[in-house]
Amino acid sequence: MNKLIGIAVAMLAVAVPAVGQAREVVSFRGDYSAGTIVVRQSERRLYYVMGNGQAIRYPVGVGRAGKRWSGTTMISGKYMHPAWSPPAEVRRDKPSLPNVIAGGSRSNPMGVAAMTLSGGEYAIHGTNRPGSIGGFVSYGCIRMFNQDILDLYGRVSTGTQVVVQ
Repeated sequence: MNKLIGIAVAMLAVAVPAVGQAREVVSFRGDYSAGTIVVRQSERRLYYVMGNGQAIRYPVGVGRAGKRWSGTTMISGKYMHPAWSPPAEVRRDKPSLPNVIAGGSRSNPMGVAAMTLSGGEYAIHGTNRPGSIGGFVSYGCIRMFNQDILDLYGRVSTGTQVVVQ
């Protein structure tokens, strides 16, 4: 019986973000215009700058060792239920992947929405693996809980500046 309780508690922990991991409005210092997205990889947090010293902070999953990048870019596209084509680097590591995974598929790593970033093969996107949020887990993309990518998606437009640190 105790084993079943332990399994149920573990399943609940994966399904519901821990306190402090949900998005929240926080104080924010930095020389960024309102509307800018700032990703602090070391914190595994994304900030949507609101101005007046405040930002919405979201937990994220970021690039694993050797896959992280930094710089300034912008949102080049916004997509609901995007299909996903594995980039060449991912295909090299996982050759059994199909050429395209349909949007909405449980095996599609993009989740419910994605915002592509100019100048590369990276995106800020949802995930069908919520347990990966808060970790160094991707090939360079920024992963968010599906409810959080939907929130951020509604706040930004193409051309929004994104700063990855």
